[in-house]
Amino acid sequence: MRIIADSGSTKTEWLLQYDNNDTRRHTTAGLNPSLQTKEEILEHLTEVVGQHPELTDAEEIDFYGAGCTVSASQVMADCIAETFDKASHINVESDMVGAAKAVIGDGEGIACILGTGANSCLWDGSKIVRQTPALGFILGDEGSGAVLGRLFLNALYKGMLPETLKSEFEESYGMTVTDIISRVYRQPMPNRWLASLSPFIAQHIEDDAVRSIVYDNFASFIDRNIMPYDHPDLPVSFVGSVAYYYREVLEEALHAADLSCGRIVRSPLDGFV
Repeated sequence: MRIIADSGSTKTEWLLQYDNNDTRRHTTAGLNPSLQTKEEILEHLTEVVGQHPELTDAEEIDFYGAGCTVSASQVMADCIAETFDKASHINVESDMVGAAKAVIGDGEGIACILGTGANSCLWDGSKIVRQTPALGFILGDEGSGAVLGRLFLNALYKGMLPETLKSEFEESYGMTVTDIISRVYRQPMPNRWLASLSPFIAQHIEDDAVRSIVYDNFASFIDRNIMPYDHPDLPVSFVGSVAYYYREVLEEALHAADLSCGRIVRSPLDGFV
């Protein structure tokens, strides 16, 4: 059996590929070796295999995760080796590498992640050859769910959207502008909360002003993250819920920039099936 895992700080998705071509998936809490100690990771992995003992039958494990820098990847690999003693092959790489392998494979192209955050890379079929820094949702992350939520709230409370929409939003979330400011500036993980507004935004995508916010977010991502690669000849492929659920608007923005759209999948594991 082979395991392909994709992990962020929030959740880890495990794809189990059996020798008879059957597959199975599990979702567990996130793992990030740049934010967690070795002891914390080992404790979590022990809990995971306790809940899903079939994972320990894996002979090959490919783990792609946020926070998997060169040094942190070794820590992650050591933890996996200690937990999965039947695995003879263990490979740990960044979530960006996982995304590129999932949507491009052994070809050339530009791979992007558009979820809570945003990232991209130029892929030559086997490795990342160039990467525009994402910079996080305060300094960057154009195209992401976090930035989309920020742009939406800005427009909502600065009179760029209908008053009826503001009333509907406040009623749906049980929040006023004072509550929102407190949530963003005084509570942890504001990027995740901002990204969590995406379903409400998607429900109102037919509103021209809302659609314009989504489009402008993608256009900014393309201008600041894709154009610097200077490869208009290569297809641009995407992983992530924001790319997946706003696909139509994303493809429109790519077309306006004379770029071709490659694959779009919600989860990297969808590209490996």
